[in-house]
Amino acid sequence: MTQFQFANSDDPVPGNGNPPAEFTIKAKPGRDLCAPILYKPVALSAFKRARVAFNAQWTHRYDQGGLLFVLNYRDGSRKWLKAGIELTHGKPHLSAVTKDRYADWSLLPVPSGGNAATLEMVREADNSLWVYLVEGVSKSPIREVTWVFEEKEVTECWVGVFAARPGNEGGELEVNFGHLIVE
Repeated sequence: MTQFQFANSDDPVPGNGNPPAEFTIKAKPGRDLCAPILYKPVALSAFKRARVAFNAQWTHRYDQGGLLFVLNYRDGSRKWLKAGIELTHGKPHLSAVTKDRYADWSLLPVPSGGNAATLEMVREADNSLWVYLVEGVSKSPIREVTWVFEEKEVTECWVGVFAARPGNEGGELEVNFGHLIVE
């Protein structure tokens, strides 16, 4: 079984490659997607879903954390989708960003108004990738991405979680994760 590993971090991988039920990732200020990513390599054709619960004290503009799906191509290029919570306009928002040729960004209020969420990325029967907010047994759709599983020349995917503090103010951002599932 493939184990989890870090990109952009020298910290030890929680659980030596098999994250425990709860763990924390720390992000230094001044970094966005070159911030810590804890991921599991997955073949694009094998991906089914990823789910995680997470929370943090989002205090500085653009503090963020959540799920990440990265497509790595033969030519060394990457496309990605990240979904999580991001602090903007003075409060935490559910955020979904895809990067194909350019990045685009969508925001929704966190329903609880708080600092925590559970998100899931799912490969649906029509071969689209959906991002859902999970609340108890209910799932609410946040974003559909139709192009992910149509991509050619993908060597592998990274599926996992990330933490980022793009601004230079403040110390490290600690994002707490729980019950990470990657299938």
